[in-house]
Amino acid sequence: MRLVLDTEVVVAAMRSPRGGSAELLRRIDAGKAVMLLTVALALEYEAICMLAEHRLASGLSASEAGIYIDGLIGLAEPVKSFFRWRPQLRDPGDELVLEAAVNGQADAIVTFNEFHLREARNFGIAVIRPAEALRRINK
Repeated sequence: MRLVLDTEVVVAAMRSPRGGSAELLRRIDAGKAVMLLTVALALEYEAICMLAEHRLASGLSASEAGIYIDGLIGLAEPVKSFFRWRPQLRDPGDELVLEAAVNGQADAIVTFNEFHLREARNFGIAVIRPAEALRRINK
């Protein structure tokens, strides 16, 4: 299964290492699914994960958060963006996620905010929560 993770899923995994989002990353690391990532989306992951509020909540120093981000990027299959599909979504901040999914031929976008990304379905891409991604991986 080819997945693009919304930034909030990456942050949830960092803040809660025993939660579903972190389990999803462990499954990706085990080769059960493929995480797709563009350079632009990787930069967004880094910018958001390095915010003091997320580092404090996760108990990570800036250096440790950097190691988390580097590890996350190392798990991913790089995606080149050949086409920009803007504007497609209600929230312009989510366009990076959609572009990674379309250009990477993702099966699904994993998010907690299905409403903002529902137009991805027009491209044949499912929009699911981490728990549903885990269920699909386990089939």
